[in-house]
Amino acid sequence: MKLRPHTMKLSEKTVNLLKNFASINQSILFKKGDSLRTMSVMKNILAEADISEEIPQDFAIYDLVQFLNGISLYGDPQLDFENESHLTIRDGKNHRTKYFFADPSVIVSPPEKSITLPSVDVEFTLKSSQLDRLLKAAAVYHLTDLSVVGDGNEIKMVVSDRKNDTSNDFSIVVGETTKTFGLHFKVENIKIVPGTYEVKISR
Repeated sequence: MKLRPHTMKLSEKTVNLLKNFASINQSILFKKGDSLRTMSVMKNILAEADISEEIPQDFAIYDLVQFLNGISLYGDPQLDFENESHLTIRDGKNHRTKYFFADPSVIVSPPEKSITLPSVDVEFTLKSSQLDRLLKAAAVYHLTDLSVVGDGNEIKMVVSDRKNDTSNDFSIVVGETTKTFGLHFKVENIKIVPGTYEVKISR
């Protein structure tokens, strides 16, 4: 079926991506084009992704989970953008929802420019299965910290509790290095869609 101008459908992949983004920030500012970006309210997590759809206009959604749940009420939903204040979710002619946009000024959104690192000091490939095991170990042992550690030979990803010298830990070797370093993140801030990633870290 050919969609009219100002009409779009969200693929399952994009819906799953938006569900992930909702765990970073409950609100989102959609920008015209074929990419999505979000940033946490604390401004310590920023995510961006390309999508297969073309967003026809800029608009803001305050409660992204509610918006996605509303879309799930329909078997084959399409989004019509024919009004500046709201969109219409429809499935055929008999069912429709009028969903009003939020004021963009109340949404914490990323800066206009994309992420560019000043340098790449460490890089490695992180497989989905490796990240899954690390996060599962963090849950099993109640560990709060995820570290990327270089010992001059190997790059390891380690989950531990850095405030407790006697805590359990779990590690996986993810690469090789000639450098010595330690980079530390909170497990709760790892909001990543399942997949294999090329990880690049700047000092």
